[in-house]
Amino acid sequence: MTLESLRTDIDALDDQLLTLLNQRMELVRKVGELKRTTNTVIYRPEREKQILDRLHNQNDGLLNRAAIEAIFLEIFAVSRNLELPERVAYLGPEGSFTHQAAESRFGAMSAYMALPTIRSVFESVETGRVRFGVVPIENNQEGVVSEAIDLLLEKDLSIAAEAQIPVHFTFATQTENLADITHIYSKDIAFRQCSKFLNDSFDGLPAQLVPVESTSKAAKLAGQQPNTAAICSSIAAKLFDVPVLFDNIEDSDLNRTRFLILAKDFKNQPSGHDKTTLIARLSNTESPGVLARFLQEFNQKGINLTKIESRPLREGTSFRFWFLLECEGHASDPALHDILARHTSDVKLLGSYVRIV
Repeated sequence: MTLESLRTDIDALDDQLLTLLNQRMELVRKVGELKRTTNTVIYRPEREKQILDRLHNQNDGLLNRAAIEAIFLEIFAVSRNLELPERVAYLGPEGSFTHQAAESRFGAMSAYMALPTIRSVFESVETGRVRFGVVPIENNQEGVVSEAIDLLLEKDLSIAAEAQIPVHFTFATQTENLADITHIYSKDIAFRQCSKFLNDSFDGLPAQLVPVESTSKAAKLAGQQPNTAAICSSIAAKLFDVPVLFDNIEDSDLNRTRFLILAKDFKNQPSGHDKTTLIARLSNTESPGVLARFLQEFNQKGINLTKIESRPLREGTSFRFWFLLECEGHASDPALHDILARHTSDVKLLGSYVRIV
């Protein structure tokens, strides 16, 4: 067996893969035609999960689940674009972690719109300029994104899915020698989260830390200016063609950010591994025990509450609050459906969707 013969075998397998992928896309095209006649939505996270679970369970090769997901999520994204191209808005700029999260769900080929604020993403979905919007909702180190939570109350949108990505920072520069770097650009929070790398690598060196509005802007500047560097996402370094000198320079490898995928009037079918998000505006919250009694209903039904976040109602001069709740299960599950039916005037269902973890 020679290197040349192995390459020949790989080429033959690639030819087979291309043929099979084209056959799959032909079936996808027919599915798209059927969906258009019935006005059925194209993006079905629960169906994608079923496929990924089935492939993982029957897999006995070298590919792990993460690798299978990476390959097939891109295939799903290409398939959706064949069925019906749909625009996706995200909190920009290009190269942001939200951009990375959007691509993790909708693939590299989708039509994307980078927007400057979380509100503008909500409004683009609300007005129909885009089909989906991707916004950050919380980080496990920094906490929730208050603006996104407040807009869930203000706007009449649904949660179609969630995405969660690890926050990895790269050190990107055109300069090979660290001692020659005079300025390092990044967002202030990124400097804090990469402080150990900076202390270890630049102790005694003259590099100046320069905060900018985004890690994408940092990568752009590092690509334009000699003797500079950026702490940024890998997608930003790639976007602005800045060589990556070091990967994964963050202090903690446990840093995760969660994102919501928003849509109008979107409903998922149960997948068997779901999460439901609700907004509760309970009457008489100033009366003792109102919130406790409401939460006790979930306990009595055996429903696991995974999050409760209180937010000011901003009505009148009194101190009143509404609550964002997340629980395991689908809204159509009998136990949860019963709670929702008893609180139609107090509770707003934002969506049931596939639970990531």
